[in-house]
Amino acid sequence: MPGARARAERWRPAADPAGALRGARRSTNGSPAGQRQRRAYASARGVGSDGRDTAAVTASRTATPPSRTLIVGCGALARELAALTRDLPGVDVTCLPPLLHNRPDRIPEAVRAKVRVARASGRYDRVFVAYADCGTGGLLDAALAGEGVERLPGAHCYEFYAGSAEFARLADEEPGTFWLTDFLVRAFDPLVFRGLGIDRYPELLPVYFGNYRRVVYLSQTDDAALVDAAREAAGRLGLAFEHRHTGYGELAPALLAATA
Repeated sequence: MPGARARAERWRPAADPAGALRGARRSTNGSPAGQRQRRAYASARGVGSDGRDTAAVTASRTATPPSRTLIVGCGALARELAALTRDLPGVDVTCLPPLLHNRPDRIPEAVRAKVRVARASGRYDRVFVAYADCGTGGLLDAALAGEGVERLPGAHCYEFYAGSAEFARLADEEPGTFWLTDFLVRAFDPLVFRGLGIDRYPELLPVYFGNYRRVVYLSQTDDAALVDAAREAAGRLGLAFEHRHTGYGELAPALLAATA
């Protein structure tokens, strides 16, 4: 039966499934069956319904985002933190006002608030605190223990600038030492004289500094103008003056270890 044989040959399945799908797409146009076939054909080619490469989309969804670290620092260290982290990938720095040093009891809560805001943002997988104890009497450590966050070692920034051993030696040599850093030299008037009210009430000078014997300036930079300003500050306080250049001391390796 030639007619039946011809019809059977026309019905015979195509050897190329993709070719069959293409043929079906042409014949079914916008029917539901045609839409299903188009999706199947696209899937066979690795293309999503929106036309994008499904392998690329999957890779973008599963790629691990780059690690980011936030350093919550003392404003008195802002210049040094910026210099030391400038070339470190994935590291951001935020600082609290240095005037908190005049009210150290407020430091723990201020730092804790910064840590919690950073974590709530979802941008950081690590937070490090660039504060020493800074006169909080252990309260900062208690706050950070509750957050699972570490800080810089030492009692004060003077300690990690000078190095723990040298700072202990200097403090033992003269317990009545008032310490200056680059920041404190620059901020001597707003933070010390005006910050403590000595400009308005000069009678407070012996109240604050009567038990001090000397000023030791631990410099981070080689700046003759800052040395002169530090010497002048010591004279205004009525104290002897010493200068020791420390650079960044133990701050640099501590930051590298915290952000590694």
